[in-house]
Amino acid sequence: MEKLFGTDGVRGIPGKAPLLSETIREIAFIAARIMQRRSQARSNGHAPAILMGRDTRNSGPEICRHLVSGFNLAKCRAVDLGVLPTPAVSYLTPRLKAVCGVVVSASHNPAQFNGIKFFDAAGFKMDPQTEELIESELRSRQHGVHPPKSRALPLNSENGSRYVAEYLDFLKSTFPPTMDLSGMRLAVDCAHGASSGIAPRLFRELGATVISLGCSPNGRNINDGCGALCTEPLRKLVLRQKAHCGVCFDGDADRAIFIDEKGRELDGDALICLSAQRLQRHGLLKSNKVALTVMSNFGLLKFLKERGISAVSVPVGDRNVTEAIEKEGLSLGGESSGHIIFRKFSATGDGMLTALQTLAALREAGKPLSELRRGFRAVPQVLKNLAVENKVPLEGLPHFRQLAGRFERELKGEGRIFLRYSGTEPLLRIMIEGPSHSRIRSMASALAAVYLKETGQRHEVH
Repeated sequence: MEKLFGTDGVRGIPGKAPLLSETIREIAFIAARIMQRRSQARSNGHAPAILMGRDTRNSGPEICRHLVSGFNLAKCRAVDLGVLPTPAVSYLTPRLKAVCGVVVSASHNPAQFNGIKFFDAAGFKMDPQTEELIESELRSRQHGVHPPKSRALPLNSENGSRYVAEYLDFLKSTFPPTMDLSGMRLAVDCAHGASSGIAPRLFRELGATVISLGCSPNGRNINDGCGALCTEPLRKLVLRQKAHCGVCFDGDADRAIFIDEKGRELDGDALICLSAQRLQRHGLLKSNKVALTVMSNFGLLKFLKERGISAVSVPVGDRNVTEAIEKEGLSLGGESSGHIIFRKFSATGDGMLTALQTLAALREAGKPLSELRRGFRAVPQVLKNLAVENKVPLEGLPHFRQLAGRFERELKGEGRIFLRYSGTEPLLRIMIEGPSHSRIRSMASALAAVYLKETGQRHEVH
């Protein structure tokens, strides 16, 4: 059996391994039993509860049915929250005293993909050790006793849609009580995803005039030419509608990207920069330090250092950021992709929470977003993605490693190179930063060509 869990849960194409009905049911059964043993939640005579949410993909309801079947076999009941952002499940799980939470989503991936990710009873993403334990038990079951068949058993779940209002109330409570968004024209792109039904409502209830797009999900259009990975439609909308700014989310709304009033993008690095300075001014930036991944721009590290803010660097993945925040007692961390964790409020990245904290900084400053971002300049960066058939260990590619080493020596002190496989897609990511766009583009193309030649692979995705 191949490894199930990647950097953010189980991902794949429904109907193909690992997202087969029996595998999903057994993952749910095993996970529920493990999390029950660990949870301190009181059931008051009822079956222990597991919260379940999903994004807008067509395949979501069917996967949820298989999960409920597995949960029921483990003597747990599912509380079905329906279509709801991933961070809502993280927030609600400890508050409703559930043994764990589960989200059916492939986040920013195209509609044909889907995935399953778990949260523990405290609202944190399931740790790697528990994921390995689930995989180990699943492997043993392939040669042993399976849980009882469930075809004749009614599915035990309850409608949890009433808890959406509780999540929205929480989000509004994170915005400074002395301010609102009245007078602000805000463009919002929900990527036809999980935030479509609630993000425009949230900002309107805080007083903003909302111009929305990407809010008509049909099960097939999530992340399709819109959202955090495709900001051009929002950029055009901001300029056309003369909005004060725009914010776009990905399919499960755990990340956010902004567009300023001049149509320029602010990625996660820029948003972390704004919030780090705001928290520092208020004396709330613990240890004057933030947690960043190795993909954060070299320019951000330099800018923060000049202002007395240090950074701890971790591997890619918001779970790694959370781990660093907890270990070092920090208040802020995140990724350039827009996953940002405000630890005072949440245990995981939350796109709408990130948007509110950014808008609070904008309101406090009383300046346009284009002026608020001044000072921080990102070092030129190129990210090239290569489709791969097999994730060949990079250390086993001598020509590729030799060329990468040569480029790293050339960039020493002025830039850097990161090479890694995606944890959620069959891609090799080549990221290069340096003083010149043309030079680093040339380097990335050269590395891609050598990789494809040395591995015998042909297909490339830009």
